[in-house]
Amino acid sequence: KCVCVCVCVFLFVCESVYSVHSRFGNALPSLSRPANASRIFYSIIFDAGSTGTRIHVYTFIQKEPDGLPVLDNEMFHSMKPGLSAFADIPEIAGHTVRQLLRVAKKTVPPVEWKRTPVLFRATAGLRLLPPAKAHTLLEEVQDVFDESPFYVPADSVSIMNGTNEGLSAKRTFEHVFTPQHQNTQKTVGILDLGGGSTQITFLPKSRKTVESAPADYMVRFDMFSSTYELYTHSYLGNGIKAARLSALGALGSEVFQSSCLPKKYTGEFSFGGFSYHVSGVTDGVTGFKACSQELLKVLKGIIKQPHELKDSSTFYAFSYYFDHAAEAGLIDESRGGAVKIRDFKKRAKEVCNRPSERTRLNPFLCMDLTYIVCLLKDGFGFKESTVLQLTKKVRNVETSWALGAAIYHSQKFRIH
Repeated sequence: KCVCVCVCVFLFVCESVYSVHSRFGNALPSLSRPANASRIFYSIIFDAGSTGTRIHVYTFIQKEPDGLPVLDNEMFHSMKPGLSAFADIPEIAGHTVRQLLRVAKKTVPPVEWKRTPVLFRATAGLRLLPPAKAHTLLEEVQDVFDESPFYVPADSVSIMNGTNEGLSAKRTFEHVFTPQHQNTQKTVGILDLGGGSTQITFLPKSRKTVESAPADYMVRFDMFSSTYELYTHSYLGNGIKAARLSALGALGSEVFQSSCLPKKYTGEFSFGGFSYHVSGVTDGVTGFKACSQELLKVLKGIIKQPHELKDSSTFYAFSYYFDHAAEAGLIDESRGGAVKIRDFKKRAKEVCNRPSERTRLNPFLCMDLTYIVCLLKDGFGFKESTVLQLTKKVRNVETSWALGAAIYHSQKFRIH
């Protein structure tokens, strides 16, 4: 998104799908299919995040033999909590996956089950677990998949690394958005804020951004005698729920408390399968300034600032960016909208300094809004005038990396 969005549309989807056609052309079982259904196929993607597990069942139409598939429909369902909450009782994680597979069985015609790949990709929730516990959960999911009637590829169950998550989100973005920014001088990208991690992905326009970025933040592609470089990184442990936990321990007390919470608040906070007793700071200073200082400690020395984000830029923001903007009344939950970072800051000050009905309904709203401001402004280095386009769905499709992954694998296994 910077050379231009239309170049991105071509680049990252094409790079990922066409090079593997010859290797996987005969991967799927051969079935006789009705002639009128020969150009329709399905894909099932499990997105196992830190706060919930989601299933996306996509229906695609292959209009052109060598073209990209067209998304016809998406069936989406989710269950909470995330599978990491069942680290010590993996059989419950298996039950969750079985429940969600019922959605796929109701959506995909039985005649297509053996041709429809089912894939499970875990993100920050399982990345944060000890490797042995994460492996046990993955084995449980694999057993459930092996019992299912769907096509189970060799790499069907795995933990997705941050780079692939960013690339898949980028493909989703390119598939559902029109290239409306192709002539702009602004940097255009995407931001995602989950429970356990946060991601940033964009195509740099400035050589200074590329040259100053850590090597593993840049993904390079060669195409049409040119090299394109994508900036993408996932910060594990800097999602909204993980940040809450870090902030609650930032005061160095044995009690989990925070100046971001209402003074008289006491309650519980659950994340990653653990529950914590938390409270406000009864004798200390509260409000936006004190909360900001607390949350900056969570980000200090972790988030890199890409050079060009200090200039004019437009980013599309998903997940908890959207959810908390809607909760704070900055956007309409059914439609989304455009919000400047200074709008988040203004509302955070209001919520933190003058507790109201909003903080009664969600005592963590001050903390969450302040964290978003600190992450964007002090972390990534955006200007307060930066516009975020907040959306949950585009053309009735969930704004998730899952669609990009489905497109990639549909080509990889030549489903159509």
